[in-house]
Amino acid sequence: MNIKCIIIDDEPLAIQVIESHLKEFSNIELVGTYNNPIDAFNAIDSNDIDIAFLDINMPKMNGLDFIKNIESNPYFIITTAYREYAVECFDLDVLDYLVKPIPFARFLKSINKLTQQLYIDKADTTIANNDKSYIFLKVDKKLVKVKFENVLYIESLKDYIKVFTTTGDYLVHKTLTSITEELPSNQFIRIHRSFTIALDKIDAVEGNSVLIKNKRVPFGRKYLNHAKSLILNNLG
Repeated sequence: MNIKCIIIDDEPLAIQVIESHLKEFSNIELVGTYNNPIDAFNAIDSNDIDIAFLDINMPKMNGLDFIKNIESNPYFIITTAYREYAVECFDLDVLDYLVKPIPFARFLKSINKLTQQLYIDKADTTIANNDKSYIFLKVDKKLVKVKFENVLYIESLKDYIKVFTTTGDYLVHKTLTSITEELPSNQFIRIHRSFTIALDKIDAVEGNSVLIKNKRVPFGRKYLNHAKSLILNNLG
C-alpha cells in the first residue's frame, strides 16, 4: 500500500526529524513540506493525501483551526512540543499525538497505527461494495450507502467526483476511473473522460449528448461510437 503524506511545521529542524524517520518506510511518499497551514490547503486538495503530520503553534493559522476548516479528509498525526492540547486534538479525531522531540520508536508506532487504519478503511469499503444493489461512498469520514437504482450520473472534478442521485448529491475524494470499475457494467457506462452515466436514467439521445433529468451530458470523442451504440441498443 502506497501512502502519501505531507508535513506542516514552521520549525525546519522538526521537519528534518520527520523526513529522516520517513526515509525508513519505502511505501510512504512525502509529497511536500509546508511551514504554515495556509500553503498546505492546496496541496491536500490537489493530491490524494493519506496523512498530514501537523504542528499546532504556527503562523497564519494554528493546526487545530486548520483541521476544523479543511474540507478534505486525510488523517492527521499531531507533532507538537506541548502536551496540553491532547484532549482537544483527539476530540477532532486525530490519528495520533506525538510530543517533540519524537523518537523513532514512537514514530514507528504511529506509522503502524496509520497502516492498520488504512487497511481497515480499504477492507470496509470492499466488503460494503460486494452487494451489487448499492455502493458505499466515503463522504466526510463516513460511509454513505447509495443504491445503484438512485444514481443518475457521476462527474469528475479533478481529484474528486460528484455523484448525482435522485436523493441527493455526494462529493467523494475518488477518481472517475476507480468508481466506474466498481459499478456494474450492465447498468453504467462511461461516455466522456469526465462523465459516467446510469443507462436506465437516460431520457433521450440528442446529437453527441444524452439528456438525464434536464442535464445534457456530452459524449467524448474517444467514447462516442462504442457508448452511443450500447446506449441505443439498451434504449431499444
